Amino acid sequence: MSLQPLTPVNCASLIQPGCSLLQLDGEVLLFGQKGWPKRSCPTGIFGVRRKQGKLKLRAISFSNDSCYIPPLRCPAVARLDPHDGFPESYLIHGGRNPNNDISASLYLLTLDSRGCNRKVTLRCQEKELAGDVPGARYGHTLSMVRSRGKTACVLFGGRCYRPAGERTTECWNSVVDCPPQVFLLDLEFGCCSAHTLSALSDGQSFHVALAREDSVYFLGGHSTSSDSRPPRLFRLRVDLLQGSPALSCEALATGWASTSAIVIRTGPSHRYIILGGYQQDSQKRMECSTAVLDDDGIRIEAREPPAWTADISHSRTWFGGSTGEGGALIGVPSEGKSTQQDAHRFYQVTFQSEASGDRPGEGEDGTQGCSQGSTDMEESPPLEDSEELYFGREPHELDDSSDDGGEGDTYNEEDQEDETQAGYWVPCCAGCRVDPHTWEPLYSTELHRPAMIFCSRGGGDAGDGHWVHALCMELTEPLLLKLSCGNAKYFCLDHGGLPVCQEVTPPRKVLPVKRSPMKTTGLQSQKKKMNPSLKMSPAKKGFLRRLFQ
Repeated sequence: MSLQPLTPVNCASLIQPGCSLLQLDGEVLLFGQKGWPKRSCPTGIFGVRRKQGKLKLRAISFSNDSCYIPPLRCPAVARLDPHDGFPESYLIHGGRNPNNDISASLYLLTLDSRGCNRKVTLRCQEKELAGDVPGARYGHTLSMVRSRGKTACVLFGGRCYRPAGERTTECWNSVVDCPPQVFLLDLEFGCCSAHTLSALSDGQSFHVALAREDSVYFLGGHSTSSDSRPPRLFRLRVDLLQGSPALSCEALATGWASTSAIVIRTGPSHRYIILGGYQQDSQKRMECSTAVLDDDGIRIEAREPPAWTADISHSRTWFGGSTGEGGALIGVPSEGKSTQQDAHRFYQVTFQSEASGDRPGEGEDGTQGCSQGSTDMEESPPLEDSEELYFGREPHELDDSSDDGGEGDTYNEEDQEDETQAGYWVPCCAGCRVDPHTWEPLYSTELHRPAMIFCSRGGGDAGDGHWVHALCMELTEPLLLKLSCGNAKYFCLDHGGLPVCQEVTPPRKVLPVKRSPMKTTGLQSQKKKMNPSLKMSPAKKGFLRRLFQ
């Protein structure tokens, strides 16, 4: 095994606790950036490059028929293998956006196309669910199970805000464990069913979930009701019977106590390395274990951990996730650093994988989409210092030539402009109706973000104006286009504007230019004087003719 430091190149502020890494068609993607998306990458998804000890990001675009997906932190992520003509894809459920709102939506992310320069275009769809739909949550897990030739998705655990009746000013941002229910999702028809099992009596979050065929194993986790991490290991079996599925759960004797652990797959078999996590608040789990899934169940054995550096050993918190077979990325806070760019230090951990033999980290990668890398060390959603960066597995690393060819598209956070006042998803007024979770294009000019118009008053100490959404101002499309193309000033509803079909300031009338006749130049006047037109009578003409003859 090896431990190698990585230097982020102008992208450290985006890689923060709570992000996720996905792999589609060999492309490693970063999802859940810090803050709302910028103009240089409106999708909020980046391609990740690791080369010669450097970490770089590149903006990724969406297809025209994609829906908007906000940057969700600590979501549940599950990978779907290609089957029956359907491409490789990812399921993303829940998570928190930069406004600390918790999502309850389910998204399907697939690869739409790949250009000649290896740049990918993604397609995102929001799946509609019916029945016992799971509520908004984060820190939970998604696992894929297979039984009787059918496939289903198992959702369990997580945290959510207190119910509306119990949420007061003092505990507005406090969270509680979700009820210990197991949700079964049918992806083909969008049907959901909730199941209550006697073995699962307490809620748990930021646990580890490993799936094999019709069984899912839940390891560890944190309970907010008791504020403890009891040693727990459950085995959930799903029998997808025709009509009504049957679920059973049993608690195994060999418990496992930890939260926010990193799960690394070492090969095509169900063999995993469990790294990191927390044993208690601010007490990291420095040990390393190996988990093997087979027909007999699960076996957990101790394994020699990497040689941790002083920064990793002395840090109170850390986050990270798997980067492929036998590999993991770990981030720790930097000591004595105040700038956001230098807030974390990153390390690449490499173990020996089954496919690579004696060459660690060079085999084909595998994905374990059922484990959720996050942490539980927080009292309220704004405190995210210990939430873990989740990464999927199974990336097919690109050739070195692809990195060289994409240098021109490398993300540089120094080139970003400040969009805190003119952000597309920031509430523009008290009655703003633009919700990043439910927004759909209304005007023909909209694609991935809502149309906005500049109000010439308000929004600053100097009254230099501010941006508002056209939807919130109830502007019709012809009026929006007319105001955008003309030179007329616009005032929003809060500053004297009129709704719908009236313009506050009429368009400026362009008066025709009066053109005065051009004056003759001095040369032209001299020619006229030199060649005067003589008006003489015939008698005078005859006299002059005889005189000169």
